[in-house]
Amino acid sequence: MALERLTGLIAFARAGALGSYTAAARSLSVSPSAVSKSVQRLEQNLGVPLFTRTTRSLTLTPEGRELHERALRLLQEAEEIEQVALSARSEPAGTLRIAAPLPIGVHLIAPMLPAFRSRHPNVAIDLRLNDQIIDIVEEGIDIAIRIGDLADSRLLSRRIASHRLCAFASPAYLAARGTPQHPDELISHDTVSLRYQSSGHAMRWPFRIGGREVELVPPSGIVVDVSDALVAALAAGGGIGISTAFVAAPHVARGELVPLLTEFAVERNNITALWPESRRANPAVRAFLELLHETARKRLAPTGALPI
Repeated sequence: MALERLTGLIAFARAGALGSYTAAARSLSVSPSAVSKSVQRLEQNLGVPLFTRTTRSLTLTPEGRELHERALRLLQEAEEIEQVALSARSEPAGTLRIAAPLPIGVHLIAPMLPAFRSRHPNVAIDLRLNDQIIDIVEEGIDIAIRIGDLADSRLLSRRIASHRLCAFASPAYLAARGTPQHPDELISHDTVSLRYQSSGHAMRWPFRIGGREVELVPPSGIVVDVSDALVAALAAGGGIGISTAFVAAPHVARGELVPLLTEFAVERNNITALWPESRRANPAVRAFLELLHETARKRLAPTGALPI
């Protein structure tokens, strides 16, 4: 098989999985025009159209759907060959593609990247932050960090750390409106809530009351879909809100936020790192997971992240 045709099959597999030449180019670290030309040459060589193209979408043709699953297997085999070659090196090297939710990426991963690069200068980091759940195998991600329950059995996983969910408000708001002593009192307060980008649903506020966990959904005058926007609104006096302790911690340290209802705070143990089986022996993956676990235990530990 000519090298040009093999390149076209890889570009076709990734473009079909991601639905656009731009996304495929990003995952393959090439230009969109290179992906487009490779697919067009493949179509000419095969003599069949693989995609139906419009200005806004890229859809597999019936012939393309029939060939795409096989092309995906070829792409995965190629990636596994690359990982085996990488594992033969004692020193981590190459590009490490990491996907994470915004709060974890901003508050945990991004600050640790300089230390990681200092230890492993031959590894380049490609960090992608998005609260949407993605298929890390199809998108060529080496490590994904997720908060919540896991469902993908194709992936290897490791628990990273627990984190605490607590209520917060600004000192100015509490001086004006008073400090609630029980979650039931939230009904008489202004609140700021988080809406999940992945589902569009409002976050249910968890509290541990009387030895069991209960969830509340107080009416909120402000709803946001990014954790940092939520704590910024709280620090500006927007009311009371629920946040992970590690996101609120800098505001607490500066005196901009005060933890509330701490005896009712809930701890979660569901921050997890995931990676494909094909990355098992990758030295860069192993090195990153070790530093991530070490860093997370220090920064996300409930006793260190929230002064209560």
